Amino acid sequence: MTTVHFTVAALDCPDPLALAAFYSGLTGLEVEPLGDFPPEDVDWIELVHEGHPTLGFQKIASYVAPTWPEGPIPQQLHLDFGVTNLDAGEAHALSLGATKANYQPGTTFRVFLDPVGHPFCLVLESSD
Repeated sequence: MTTVHFTVAALDCPDPLALAAFYSGLTGLEVEPLGDFPPEDVDWIELVHEGHPTLGFQKIASYVAPTWPEGPIPQQLHLDFGVTNLDAGEAHALSLGATKANYQPGTTFRVFLDPVGHPFCLVLESSD
């Protein structure tokens, strides 16, 4: 029987390098090296997270941002990132270019939009 392993969650976007740089800044993971590949030809790039699932970024020329929480284009996917301090996490995300969503449905997490509109949450980790 074949074993299936989760390896990459890919986000569609207009500029893979720019969105990879945003998530690199948010998570501390490095963007994979380009080597001799010209930046203008990048259609796919990933964050380096050896031996663990990671994020990939795929160029879509006709990318349209989600209109979540309402509107014709659903969120389709969102990412959760654990933080030990919501205020510090929020300041960090905003400093990188995230936008805090108007819709905040809970108190133990905060919802943001990345620079191209994908929703993501910073979730307060328990201090057990």
